[in-house]
Amino acid sequence: MNKLRQLIQIFAGPVKHLIGTDHLGNKYYYVPRQKSWTGQTIRERRIVEAANHLEEYEYEAGKIPSEWDAWIRGRREDPPALEELLRNEQYRNEIKIRAKQAEEKDSAIQTREYEEGLVAKPVKTHIKGHASAAYYGKEEITEEPSSAAEGFQPGSWIPPNGSTQKR
Repeated sequence: MNKLRQLIQIFAGPVKHLIGTDHLGNKYYYVPRQKSWTGQTIRERRIVEAANHLEEYEYEAGKIPSEWDAWIRGRREDPPALEELLRNEQYRNEIKIRAKQAEEKDSAIQTREYEEGLVAKPVKTHIKGHASAAYYGKEEITEEPSSAAEGFQPGSWIPPNGSTQKR
């Protein structure tokens, strides 16, 4: 039987067992520790097969549920159960609803405080560039170049006495 399995592995690749799927359609496999046809030991692995056939480097955060991600990375021994996935998804939705309610409540309190004069409204400023920019403080930006090129003379600037220049 062991020889038959080795022959199958030579032609079909390593034996992998389907552990489960998630709501996105990703399939999760477990490849047990086994010996190759050359006698080398192949360590156990956990693999995800993407539903949309993305490569490993094309994955982004959130493409794999956190419970399955923990199983793939070996941070948990057993794969997540369907009940656990549903319970955690429901909990995440409740947190989103509570966060939205808290934001609306905070916005209402802030609006009331502005109306009653308890808190000063934030000042809206419009900054027209950085102080080092040629157009800082000017109302309009013009096409005319602004530089000191006309009055520039090489060697006219002398550093202060306390400079760190080597002599």
